[in-house]
Amino acid sequence: MGIIKALKLGFDYLRYDDDGNVEEKYRAVDDVSLDVEAGEFIAILGHNGSGKSTLAKQINALLLPTEGTIWVDGMDTAKEAEVWRVRQKAGMVFQNPDNQIIGTVVEEDVGFGPENMGVPTDQIWERVNESLEKTRMTAYRNHSPNRLSGGQKQRVAIAGVMAMRPSCIVLDEPTAMLDPIGRREVIAAVKELNEKEGVTVILITHYMEEVLAADRCFVMDKGKIVMTGTPREIFSQVEKLKEYRLDVPQVTLLAHELKEAGLDIPDGILTSEELAGVLCQLK
Repeated sequence: MGIIKALKLGFDYLRYDDDGNVEEKYRAVDDVSLDVEAGEFIAILGHNGSGKSTLAKQINALLLPTEGTIWVDGMDTAKEAEVWRVRQKAGMVFQNPDNQIIGTVVEEDVGFGPENMGVPTDQIWERVNESLEKTRMTAYRNHSPNRLSGGQKQRVAIAGVMAMRPSCIVLDEPTAMLDPIGRREVIAAVKELNEKEGVTVILITHYMEEVLAADRCFVMDKGKIVMTGTPREIFSQVEKLKEYRLDVPQVTLLAHELKEAGLDIPDGILTSEELAGVLCQLK
């Protein structure tokens, strides 16, 4: 079993009337099964309402399954006695860092989680130092978070989660509120944590360029996983992605359109360097 495993997972949102009776039921996650190995970088993408954020919240036990089971490092998230340990194993970073940062100074905010866990003071500061270094925010440790850019705030939020020493970090559209520069900063920091620290990363996103950093991708639609593969395998299927109302990286779309126009270009071009190399070889 991988560090994250879901089997026939389902989740319903319920709407109640004034008398407390169920008025409406909406299935947000439907029969989802997946297995994520320790150290993998996984991207989950889909249009708004596809169920990806609901799935993310189940990994962190913020939502519990209506049907099926999800395990985090072998722990069933539906078991109340395991919830605290699940959240220590799978840290969560949300869209808006302002909702996650509570300290008035960066280093104090990063140390808040370990302090709540009862970590001894000297170890807290060791964790703060390590987490700020890993997210390249050491130079800002004495700054007020209010004076940081959006990308810097999100890296502080990631550092706060990392200070709790999770085996897995779940990022629920962490760049949705950032400009392109901030998005690149955050994804680079997350990729570095994955490669150098072996942290399992589960990135929920609708920005196609961010998916290129992942080892594997899952595409969701109407609560189901409808596509699985490497970024190259996924982006080789441009027309199918369009059916699910998803875009592709601009260079991938350009390569696809050139192929449609008759040029001998392979599917799944992911970077401008790849495309340039292919074009240079055409006669």
